[in-house]
Amino acid sequence: MPSVRDSLSRSPIARAAATLDLGRGRGVTIWENHDDRVTYDTARGHVFSLYLKGGTGTRRVDGTAVSGWPGAVCIFPDGQTSEWEITTPFRFVHLYLPDDRLRADFARTHECDARRMDLPEVTFAEMPALGAPLGVLAGAASSGDILLADAAIAELVGRLASRPVALRGGLAPHVLRRLDEWIDAHLDETISLSDLAVLADLSPFHLHRMFRVSRGMALHAWITERRIDRSKALLGGPDPLIEVALACGFASQSHFTRAFKAATNATPTTWRRARRDE
Repeated sequence: MPSVRDSLSRSPIARAAATLDLGRGRGVTIWENHDDRVTYDTARGHVFSLYLKGGTGTRRVDGTAVSGWPGAVCIFPDGQTSEWEITTPFRFVHLYLPDDRLRADFARTHECDARRMDLPEVTFAEMPALGAPLGVLAGAASSGDILLADAAIAELVGRLASRPVALRGGLAPHVLRRLDEWIDAHLDETISLSDLAVLADLSPFHLHRMFRVSRGMALHAWITERRIDRSKALLGGPDPLIEVALACGFASQSHFTRAFKAATNATPTTWRRARRDE
């Protein structure tokens, strides 16, 4: 299943003016396009779009006849299909987020079950709450500022709506809180599934399955995310990288560097240097 980014990359006309890879499928691209017709067929991943310049010659062929405008926001949820016709030049920014990363970030930010995330399909809307961080992401892509992009994504996720839904399966809120608190208190240690299963009073298999349902991400990936989050905070201080690595539960500095780069597309040294240059 191709992504929206894949579909645009195959266009002979669309041009990526700036791209910022943020690791693990997350990314920001500023696109320029004109006189084109593009189809996103059950596209993989969530996409947030902001029109930066032009757009009045862009319309969705399979939907409303309304055209875009500078400042218009679109949201393409995971798996959506849409077809677009472009007749005049325009410039827009896309934020790409894999489903598991967005749901996990939403669950962590809003301290709730990931299934409460409300992400409707949106075609051309005035949405300043999302448009503002998307505009910041465009600036981050142009300047290559990973830290700025990271903060803008956090702001955007914090502004996403939560929906009241009757949840079946998954873990109870008090169990999720207990697990999160225990994980955060033991990030510098080896954390085993069996230990967490005892804490949740569940079998390891049941905990593994229900955690993914509630958080949108596998438990081992969630723990790695928590380790990376802590390391980002510690990189703002003077501790040597090996001490940061061990404090966050990584076996070695090289292990830490590989995991950090996979998560952020930057090395810990690059991240620390960028923090000091803020």
